Amino acid sequence: MTIDPAATAHTAASGEGQGTQAAASSNPNAVLGQNDFLKLMIAQLQSQDPLNPGNTNEYVSELAQFTEVEQTTNLANASELSGAVQLIGRTVHYASPTGGTGTGTVSSVQSSAEGTTVTIEGVPGIALTAITEVQ
Repeated sequence: MTIDPAATAHTAASGEGQGTQAAASSNPNAVLGQNDFLKLMIAQLQSQDPLNPGNTNEYVSELAQFTEVEQTTNLANASELSGAVQLIGRTVHYASPTGGTGTGTVSSVQSSAEGTTVTIEGVPGIALTAITEVQ
């Protein structure tokens, strides 16, 4: 079983094969998760020719690769979050989201699907990439 990332991203983004455009809007970045992968795999299994079945080793191999990528992503996110927590109480210089620069003390850390951000002197949503210096 081989999944073409470009085709699945197009399908997810356009809503093709999902019946409604609402499904596409619930996944605006066309990111496929583990459940999406399993749904695709089940759909392929259901539509295969019973007289000419697919190679089960390919299914297991792809599932293992998907799990490895997911774990690597989780580890990277945990590492980013841990690094951000280390900034609490520290004074930082940063590029302000409204333009210009700012300096202040990091008071909290937020983690969401969009990434890890910090609150500096009451200004929430400062991306870690905007921090230019830590004192």
